Amino acid sequence: MHARTDADAPPSWPDEIFAVLERFEVRQVPYVPDAGHSQLIKRVLASSAMRGIPLTTEEEGVALLAGAWAGGQRGVLLMQSSGVGNCINMLSLIPILRFPFLTLVTMRGEWGEFNPWQVPMGSTTQGVFELSGVHVLRASHAAEVPAVLEAAAAQAYNALTPTAVLLSQRLIGAKVFTK
Repeated sequence: MHARTDADAPPSWPDEIFAVLERFEVRQVPYVPDAGHSQLIKRVLASSAMRGIPLTTEEEGVALLAGAWAGGQRGVLLMQSSGVGNCINMLSLIPILRFPFLTLVTMRGEWGEFNPWQVPMGSTTQGVFELSGVHVLRASHAAEVPAVLEAAAAQAYNALTPTAVLLSQRLIGAKVFTK
């Protein structure tokens, strides 16, 4: 039997994200299943205050957040960078309807990526958001996650500034191909 080390422990930043979402009274969390968000999704699904809503495609989440706001609730969309391209047309709802939009995006196609299919969208994710009028913040190290998310949530929910937080592949860890 080996002793548990810090390297064996799950990262704490998903728990810190969950705590910030609780403080901002987020109630609806639409998501496309993703390994990078798995610990956060488990926390949401176990919560009595938040409702995790699995999606078949990411653009459904943009419309769901508009509906959540119309119904008096805050939400956050969880997705991977490869799904951002699916949202381009739906992102036009945000300035038209003026609802708070916050999304947390786990990045692929960056740090140590093995899958060439992930690189094109991963390298253009920030630009796609910015061209769509969504402000972008990035967290690359666990220590900066709480402050970045706090700033993003304040911008999205208080200033009605659409905001995406890119959780870098360096933070979430590069996936590796195993045979």
